[in-house]
Amino acid sequence: MSYLYAKPGTIVRLTGSATVPEQVHVLAAEEIDAVNAALAARRPLLVRGEPGIGKSQLARAAAKALGRVFLSQVVDSRTESRDLLWHFDAVARLADAQIFGALGAFGVRRAPPDPVQAADACAADWQVLEAAARVRLAVSRYVQPRALWWAFDWSGALVQAHALGIESPPQPDEGDPDKGALVLIDEIDKAESDVPNGLLEALGAGSFTPFGRQTPVTAVGEPPLVVITTNEERTLPDAFLRRCLVLHLRLPRERERLIDQLMGRAAAHFPGADPEILRRAADLLVEDREIARREHWLPLPGQAEYLDLVRAVLALAGAGPGAAGLTAADILDQVAGFVLRKHPESVAGVDPEET
Repeated sequence: MSYLYAKPGTIVRLTGSATVPEQVHVLAAEEIDAVNAALAARRPLLVRGEPGIGKSQLARAAAKALGRVFLSQVVDSRTESRDLLWHFDAVARLADAQIFGALGAFGVRRAPPDPVQAADACAADWQVLEAAARVRLAVSRYVQPRALWWAFDWSGALVQAHALGIESPPQPDEGDPDKGALVLIDEIDKAESDVPNGLLEALGAGSFTPFGRQTPVTAVGEPPLVVITTNEERTLPDAFLRRCLVLHLRLPRERERLIDQLMGRAAAHFPGADPEILRRAADLLVEDREIARREHWLPLPGQAEYLDLVRAVLALAGAGPGAAGLTAADILDQVAGFVLRKHPESVAGVDPEET
């Protein structure tokens, strides 16, 4: 078993894309300790905290730091426990059955003139078609591996995927299946209680049997690390909580500590940015956060909004002619309200009943 050997404050840079802003995670001491504890205990790590604090990003950063493949499943109200393990494509099977039936009907040979011979020939034709249909439309040919299948047995999932003509999950951070997998189950609080319970059942048994298969998928190699996030929209089952290690991510309540943490995160994301701009943006965030807390406006503006604000200001300040005559501080004052004030009541002069 390999552990997360990293110093607090280690910056993990994640591969971005043309449509996704840069992703940078600064590993905190408690995050490193929690990941290592979950690896040692072989239990899922449940990460709690307000939206935008970096719960999901922590999972991907830990996967990269460990060299593991990263697999994720975003949960919604329609998610079932089996969706974490496998997916049966019933629509594709029905479509293939209809095509197969149509082609088979056209392929039946012309009946001989003798009625007995015609009946025998017809029966033989349909027996051949039925046998071919059973093979082609076998349920197992439409079962796709999902996150935990890949995490349990990457090689076996790869065989199943290739048989279906689908690719393995992309690994932009170059994770190595031989080093194990990290599975992110994101926003599990949106699901019904059978989802966390089904997850624990599969993890506890170390195996599961997909629909249409006789042999189970069994965990081999390095045990997967499962990281689960919640935004506290729904209470999780007690039995589930008992079997998880829990990490609580919180922003500091003290003003200066919060400002220092925000500025540290921004400095990691935007090297070379003017500290005065970072400080001013942090001041605005803290002020709006305190107002939102006092007025009970949820969710509170937090780390994600702060980074969005800094990103927007730096991009507009460097945009050229469109920003002529405006300093970064001017731009900050112009755009802060759009980023930080998301409730009707927070905008002066706006009646929330009219929005």
